[in-house]
Amino acid sequence: MKVRVLFICLGNICRSPMAEAIFRDLVNKEGLQDKIVCDSAGTGGWHSGNPPHQGTRDILKVNNIKDAGIFARQLANKDLEEFDYLIAMDNSNIANIKNLNDMLDGTKVRLLMDYTDDAAGIEVPDPYYTGNFEEVFALVKDGCEGLLREIKQVYSL
Repeated sequence: MKVRVLFICLGNICRSPMAEAIFRDLVNKEGLQDKIVCDSAGTGGWHSGNPPHQGTRDILKVNNIKDAGIFARQLANKDLEEFDYLIAMDNSNIANIKNLNDMLDGTKVRLLMDYTDDAAGIEVPDPYYTGNFEEVFALVKDGCEGLLREIKQVYSL
């Protein structure tokens, strides 16, 4: 059995692909790539098929994290069933996810920052609008590290 994690933001070109790349890097460094898989999607489909935003690609490159193979796609109903963790960047994302399926288990959909020690409930700002990719990278990395810790504990990995 593989644990399946889906990172979700608005357009799937900044925050969620950044989280996907960071989380995959952490999983690979732990040697858990056969046990944990991840993907990303956007609640909107405006950028479907596009690579991550250049700002996201640049900050990942500076931190030696690969983004190869990541292309924007829109969240689909089947994702809500296929993934064990639906990780949103902000409360608007959560509302959009729940609009697809209002019967969704509330424990399955969480904010990324809920997995941190000191930033639970905090939203990850969208660098598409703020331009602050460095701040977003730090937040996303912190959230991804906490999420991986929880998955390892829950699944005894």
